Amino acid sequence: MILINLLPHREERRRQRKRAFFAGLGVSAAVGLLVAGLWYGAVLQMTKAQQSRNGFLRDEIAKLEAQIKDIANLRAEIEGLKARQGAVEDLQVNRNVPVHLLDELVRLTPEGVYLTSLKQADAVVQISGVAQTNERVSEFLRNAQGSSPWFERMDLAEIKAVSQPVSAGSREQRRLFEFSARLSLKQPGAAASAPAKPGASRPAKPA
Repeated sequence: MILINLLPHREERRRQRKRAFFAGLGVSAAVGLLVAGLWYGAVLQMTKAQQSRNGFLRDEIAKLEAQIKDIANLRAEIEGLKARQGAVEDLQVNRNVPVHLLDELVRLTPEGVYLTSLKQADAVVQISGVAQTNERVSEFLRNAQGSSPWFERMDLAEIKAVSQPVSAGSREQRRLFEFSARLSLKQPGAAASAPAKPGASRPAKPA
């Protein structure tokens, strides 16, 4: 016996294929949404973690900046203290410079040379005096330049011959040499560390 199926089987298969297609499409869409949701959640989690790290870094940077500012203030205070200490030390050393200056001049001024005035401006001293001969002035300059730990150099500014009476009311004249010189002092630290050399010449008599 031959059976003949008269139902529209082609349309039925077409409907089944459509249903399968839409079912697969729905599953794909659901899987895609699930993957997108998981990815979005992971991105949010990483963003929050990065924001947390950024906040931590900002806090640490703020702490470091505050510490750097404190260190800069401490350095400024230390430099100020060093400057004040240096000023005090310079004052302590410079306070003794006039004493050493007079002592050295007395030691190095040869006999026959009389100093009449001294004027100091910083490390330069203007000296005026009277000498019996030119040779006495030259000896004074050599002494100041060669054997003094406190004097850098002495430059002769002027020398001239003058005539003065031997004594008050006397008509007899004697020839003397008035001179002026410029004396440069050494730095206080270098002068203090240099040993004093004994002078060979005799101290000058007070004018």
